[in-house]
Amino acid sequence: MVSAYILIQTEVGKAAQVTQQVSGIDGIVAVDPVTGPYDVVARAEADDLDGLAKGTVMPMQELDGITRTLTCPVIQL
Repeated sequence: MVSAYILIQTEVGKAAQVTQQVSGIDGIVAVDPVTGPYDVVARAEADDLDGLAKGTVMPMQELDGITRTLTCPVIQL
């Protein structure tokens, strides 16, 4: 199992819409609007990195209102 935080930049005024849309994507376990350089932060889980990319991140990048994403996989120290 892999987990990742996905930092999302949106078009101006689209953070609420994107937050709602992202919450419906498979693998998303939490999503919150935030302030700062990113507008929304999502936490995702998948069986492996390939599943995370193909099942969660790629569908997310196709949503209207998203301009950029940055995926930060969680590691064990």
